[in-house]
Parts: sequence; structure tokens; C-alpha cells
Amino acid sequence: QVRLVESGGGLVQAGGSLRLSCAASVRTFSGSVAWFRQAPGKEREFVGTIKWSGGDTASADSVKGRFTISRDNAKNTVYLQMNSLKPEDTAVYYCAQGFCSGGGCYDQATYNQWGQGTQVTVSS
Repeated sequence: QVRLVESGGGLVQAGGSLRLSCAASVRTFSGSVAWFRQAPGKEREFVGTIKWSGGDTASADSVKGRFTISRDNAKNTVYLQMNSLKPEDTAVYYCAQGFCSGGGCYDQATYNQWGQGTQVTVSS
């Protein structure tokens, strides 16, 4: 069974940075890894996604210019570099793996492998 393990969450002040990691036990050839987040009382929302092959990325408007997704295929690991963090970025961040195309890459239903999540808390 494929496992995804997130790490790197924590408490940071507004304006600070964190880098999350998502290590996959198996990299799905031609697949993608996405980051989603869920704040208390809110629905899970798309943050960004990257394709293992080619490294094409897409991000939510709310994080563009602040968050960057990258991957290291040799380590089967995807990273989410988060800069200029805001209190509204506070959430549990999840990574997920699956096959997607077009608009489906923004939909959590597309992804069938999920990590356990890591908490990010941004204080004001």
C-alpha cells in the first residue's frame, strides 16, 4: 500500500516561512501530487499540485506568489515552500497522489492516496 507522509508543519509568526515535505513510498509514474488544506470549520481546499513527470505546477490564487511547489523524483518527495505566511494560512495541510488532468487536478476527489496531514499555525 502506498504511503504518503507529510512533515515540516509547526508554529510560525505572520510573515515567516515554512517548508512542508511529502514523502511517498511509491511514486506513481505519470501521476501528480497535490497539497490541500483544511482550516477549522472550513472545507478542505486546493493549494497546489505538481506532476512527477515534467514538474508542471498549478496553484490556488490565494497562494500564488507566496507558495512554491517542487519535487525531488530521486527521493519521491514533494515540497511546499510557504513564504509570507498569513494567519489565514493556518490549517492542516495534506498531500495526496493520483492521476489528474486539466481541472481535475484541483479536485480532491481525483486523488486516491492521502497523507495524515501536518498542522501549520500562523500567529499574528
